Amino acid sequence: MTSTHTSARWRRLAIPAALALAGAVALTPAGHAAPAAAPAAGFSDDFDGPAGSPADGSKWNYETGDNNGNNHERQWYTAGAANGALDGQGHLVITAKKENSGNNCWYGACQYTSARLNTAGKFSQAYGHLEVRMKLPRGQGMWPAFWMLGGGQWPDDGEIDIMENIGKEPNTVHGTIHGPGYSGAGGIGAAFNGPNFSDDFHTYAVDWSPDKIVWLVDGQAYQTRTPADLNGKKWVYDHPFYLILNLAVGGDWPGDPDGSTQFPQQLVVDYVHVS
Repeated sequence: MTSTHTSARWRRLAIPAALALAGAVALTPAGHAAPAAAPAAGFSDDFDGPAGSPADGSKWNYETGDNNGNNHERQWYTAGAANGALDGQGHLVITAKKENSGNNCWYGACQYTSARLNTAGKFSQAYGHLEVRMKLPRGQGMWPAFWMLGGGQWPDDGEIDIMENIGKEPNTVHGTIHGPGYSGAGGIGAAFNGPNFSDDFHTYAVDWSPDKIVWLVDGQAYQTRTPADLNGKKWVYDHPFYLILNLAVGGDWPGDPDGSTQFPQQLVVDYVHVS
């Protein structure tokens, strides 16, 4: 069933498209045939390292700020290990805290902190199997996600949401695509209903090939999208995308935390593998 959430993900990055797609496109000198496409480089992070250290800086960027107020989210994203640190046991732990960061958000003094990491300028890929193993947070106002962007011109260069969850629906995760003419509330996707995803680790993945994207939870395919699903609108999933991991707090879709929400909350990431 097509997801009907009303905010989807209106999340833009303050990163130029040239950075996001660095190395993805090369000019061919006149008179020379373009070389055959190189095999997919792949990506792997098992988050091994000392407890309290930040994620590998050769693979990940930490974004900072209030996401420019997009989606009316409430968090301030911090740099380094303050809210996104290794636990020394092979996990990246993104922690949402209820605290004043000392910064001003779109609504005034920021009341929450969290972390958002991306691979822009460091890794991007078109097609392949992209998988994350995570244990989700729980509670009203939590919004964890593993997703991809195709550059800095949203939605024209596309967005693939591999996994989104809102804390008030602990048994449901969503997969969605956003592109020109079908972004925001018009994103095309589906929901997967299963166990309480905050109780244990689960895998969330897509198998992405030319003209087809298949979403999976724990290896079970639950949604397939092709150009035929777009009603004549443009399919923009034919170029490299980069990865994003984040835990948002509040926003139009999940709603804000309330008295029932316990802090801190954690998104625990076991691995990210791309092949």
